[in-house]
Amino acid sequence: MKKILLAFALLLPLTVHAQGDLVDGVAAVVGRNIIKYSDVERSYAQIRLKQGAADAFNNRCAVLENLILAQLLVHKGEIDSVEVSDEEVNQYVDYYLKADMRNYGSREALREATGFTYDELKEQYQRMMRNNLLSRRVEYQLTEDVTVTPRQVTEFFNSLPADSLPMMPERFELSEIVIEPQISEAERDRVRTQLAELRERVIKGEKFSMLATLYSQDPGSAKKGGELGFFSRGDMVGEFESAAFALKPGEVSPVIETQYGFHIIQLIERRGNTINARHILIIPQVSAEDLLKARMKLDSVAVEIRSGHLAFDEAARLYSTAANAQTGGVATNPADGTPRFDRDAIDQLYYSVGIPGMDVGDISNATAFKTSDRQRDAYRIVRLDRKHAAHRANLVDDYDNIQNAALAAAKQNKLRLWAKRYMDNIYIRLSDDFKDCVFKNLK
Repeated sequence: MKKILLAFALLLPLTVHAQGDLVDGVAAVVGRNIIKYSDVERSYAQIRLKQGAADAFNNRCAVLENLILAQLLVHKGEIDSVEVSDEEVNQYVDYYLKADMRNYGSREALREATGFTYDELKEQYQRMMRNNLLSRRVEYQLTEDVTVTPRQVTEFFNSLPADSLPMMPERFELSEIVIEPQISEAERDRVRTQLAELRERVIKGEKFSMLATLYSQDPGSAKKGGELGFFSRGDMVGEFESAAFALKPGEVSPVIETQYGFHIIQLIERRGNTINARHILIIPQVSAEDLLKARMKLDSVAVEIRSGHLAFDEAARLYSTAANAQTGGVATNPADGTPRFDRDAIDQLYYSVGIPGMDVGDISNATAFKTSDRQRDAYRIVRLDRKHAAHRANLVDDYDNIQNAALAAAKQNKLRLWAKRYMDNIYIRLSDDFKDCVFKNLK
């Protein structure tokens, strides 16, 4: 029966120098795969951000244990020929590389910040993402049949020490009626004309990047001269993507419209199936007159509801322009898909309404906001449907959360039992630095 072998001799060292002149090395070998010290340190750094530097050794051991489990899953996936396509891997890799390029602005800045060239970083991302997708796929296959009954949920809850039950934050449930005024055709024509004039200035020799910095209303790219970084098909909305991929390097597109507004695009570079482009975005604005009409309409609707002449859900179906109109305006938290919002979500999404100070059943006055999908000016009224006070978790108010935790624990237990059996038949070796680790699950 093969156990984890502790390596008292030095494992083959790597000579890669990462940021801070740290010489990387091999922390563990799992089958044909290795876990690097840098892999452990990267995850440990995230723990330090949350918990501080306390218990550094045991935290590193916990990180290594999770990485070993992930590599066991990768090993099984490789043995079982679980498929992860290059296209799927590259989609994720391109996403992270584009994010890096947006953050650092250039390949040279990226290299200075990370210690790796763009190509080296891409190779690392490809390895990490392939393994990540493979391990997640195998984990899903191993645990997809795991379920928990109401009795098991109750038993799981009762097994938790009372003083370890989490405090659930104050949460709110609400409904809303939204009116987003339509953009006038005159305003749409004004924006088209402005972008057409900017396009003409580029064609006559002015720098696209300078005009993007001055005029573009895309906050993410304007400060970078409108540059978006490399992207592939499927990354952008259809109209934008079609126009961008049809261009030649240096060419500027005609004015195009997307759900975000109007754009002109300049192709910078084409590399394989990806392109780098700049754009100038101008968002047409709703007129002050139309906004005032929306506010007055919603205030009159609120009066009708408060007086009892009109039900809130019926008013939502009649007047709201939001996607939730047909469900009576019930608001859904985009973070978790539930109808409950904690204080942070309320402050972020409904900052101008004053929901925490409302009583259940209260209906706000019309307040202005920008829609999350198109960043358009709109007005809404909000009804506070329920208010859940901060409390220690219990089965009545928090059953869904406890059920999810019980299911996660059941899946983790099945994975743990599988790993204990599987590791008896696979070569595993730890570096001397981790020989004293006491693993909780991989025993």
